[in-house]
Amino acid sequence: MIEVVAEILENFKGEVSLIKILQEIQNNLGYVPKEAVDEISRATGISPSQIYGILTFYSQFRLTPPGEHTLKICLGTACHIMGGHEIFEHLKSKFRIMDNETTEDGLFTLSKVRCLGCCGMAPVIMIDEDIHGRMDIQKTEKLVRKYGGYRHETV
Repeated sequence: MIEVVAEILENFKGEVSLIKILQEIQNNLGYVPKEAVDEISRATGISPSQIYGILTFYSQFRLTPPGEHTLKICLGTACHIMGGHEIFEHLKSKFRIMDNETTEDGLFTLSKVRCLGCCGMAPVIMIDEDIHGRMDIQKTEKLVRKYGGYRHETV
C-alpha cells in the first residue's frame, strides 16, 4: 500500500493538487487509509487535519475499505415513491449499518443514491454494475442472498 501511495505522490511531484492525489489513491486502493494521509502530509507539507478536512467534506472519499459488493438503493423521486426508502431502511436495519458503511463481514457497502436513471423500473437497486428494477423487500432479500448475504443466518 505504501508503495502505491509513494508512486502516486511521485507522479504528482511539484504539483500540490490534494484532491487529485486523494482521488488517485482511492482509485487504486478503494479508500484512503490513515497511512496514506501520513505519507501525503510528509510529501506535501499539508497537515493531516487539513487532509482529513477534505476527506470528510467530500462524500466521494472513503476512509474505510469498501465491501466486496456495492449495493446502491435509488431514492430519486420515482424510486422513493415506489418504496425505495423502505427497502433502504430494511437493509440498514438488517445489515446493522448506516448509509455508506460496510457490513461487518465486508460483503456489502450500502449507499443511497439520488437517481440511477431507471425511473420507469422504480424502485431500483444496483449491485456492483447490475441494475435490478421493480424491487420490493422480498425481491431484495432474495437478491442479497444470491450475492452471498446473510450467510450467518439460519433459515
